[in-house]
Amino acid sequence: MSATTVDLVAYDDAVRRYDPVIGIEVHVELGTRTKMFCPAEVEFGGEPNSQTTPVSLGLPGALPVVNRTAVEYAIRIGLALNCEIAESCRFARKNYFYPDVPKNFQTSQYDEPIAYDGYLDVELDDGSVFRVEIERAHMEEDAGKNTHVGGSTGRIHGAEYSLVDYNRAGIPLVEIVTRPIVGAGERAPEVARAYVQTLRDIFRALDVSEARMERGNVRADVNLSLRATPQSPLGTRTETKNVNSFRSIERAVRYEVSRQAAVLDAGETVIQETRHWHEDTGITTSGRVKSDAEDYRYFPEPDLVPVAPSREWVEEIRASLPEMPVARRNRLQAEWGYSDPEMRDVVNAGALDLIEATVAAGTSAAAARKWWMGELARRAKTDEVELEQLPVTPQQIVELQQLVDEGKINDKIARQVLEGILAGEGSAAQIVADRGLEVVSDDGPLLAVIDEVLAAQPDIVEKIKSGNLGPVGAVIGAVMKATRGQADAGRVRELVLERIG
Repeated sequence: MSATTVDLVAYDDAVRRYDPVIGIEVHVELGTRTKMFCPAEVEFGGEPNSQTTPVSLGLPGALPVVNRTAVEYAIRIGLALNCEIAESCRFARKNYFYPDVPKNFQTSQYDEPIAYDGYLDVELDDGSVFRVEIERAHMEEDAGKNTHVGGSTGRIHGAEYSLVDYNRAGIPLVEIVTRPIVGAGERAPEVARAYVQTLRDIFRALDVSEARMERGNVRADVNLSLRATPQSPLGTRTETKNVNSFRSIERAVRYEVSRQAAVLDAGETVIQETRHWHEDTGITTSGRVKSDAEDYRYFPEPDLVPVAPSREWVEEIRASLPEMPVARRNRLQAEWGYSDPEMRDVVNAGALDLIEATVAAGTSAAAARKWWMGELARRAKTDEVELEQLPVTPQQIVELQQLVDEGKINDKIARQVLEGILAGEGSAAQIVADRGLEVVSDDGPLLAVIDEVLAAQPDIVEKIKSGNLGPVGAVIGAVMKATRGQADAGRVRELVLERIG
């Protein structure tokens, strides 16, 4: 049985017999105006190769200059992760050939990172806290982007030719590397997802990056190995590259646990390699044999002096740090009056920012939660996308709720209007007008419908007159059906009881 074609072991069985150990490398693109070592502008979606300079193209004689703002952002990240900030650190050349690296080396940090020895406390779905030890956070530059044309996979194998765009080459990155994450057991996938999600929230709180995973602002490489017991030596790891959503991180860990367990059960050896995650099929496939640090032949970058942030500057940055996500969540929970389970559900669904923006735009915390954790959460699950990727804004939710509050539509009609918003039909008011959905508020037409319903059911009228109010619901239901749900159910009840006397 080949290691590439093994049948998967059921996840629960795998974690019962093996101890998973994970390690996560997260790259975050910093939101600076210019690149790491040159004045080329940074802008998402520009024309290919329009944001380059001789430095980012690796032309002979072009000399780099360190971006001070990028250094400040790296220090902010390090402090937020409880790291020590180096009094002096330096850049190195990480040597490898690939067309998206025009210099044939990446300017990075190797043995002297700017931040090291940190930790991050991560809150899990049930409210428990898991501490992830941070080994280092170092500065480097991003590579360009290859586009492989032809073939069926979009990868270089089988492609007819490749194109390279150097707009991304040289964008400043911070790479955050964990120590081996042990003790997670069967919750390893959840820990991995929650860790990256917490990091994303921190990047946004620090305002160092847009941190949009769908744009590649945050990319996670997930390392995983299995060992026989928690006391055994670490097993051989694989590295699943560039996993770009929280859900995929969790799924990738689960898949690799099941796959590696099958390899070990078959008496075979796990290969140390990079692997590719396939969102459509939910599997990983082999990439290349994983290189170790010595393979890159690092040596100090001769064109850059060491970076030596003064202690005064570091303390100024520390004093300027904003409210961290955990403190913010506690504050918002108190302001909104959510219970602990309600707040956990909001955070786990990725709805915190959306609800905060919706409340800030003018609706109640209860109404904001109703929409984002109800209809919209169900839609996101059905579409298999993150909540924030749905085509609806907090302002649109506020406008929708205002129509409900004003009595122009009821909750049932509001759900139809929301479908229209998600379909791109326009604002809530426009959809109500276009579809003719406004609630019937004139008592005249309502009374006519009520009289018709009551005339058709004289036995029900007699029961109600005798004091049995149970059948009132059936009358209201018939009226709502006749008005296509466009009547106010409360007002219908009042009119029915008045009519019957």
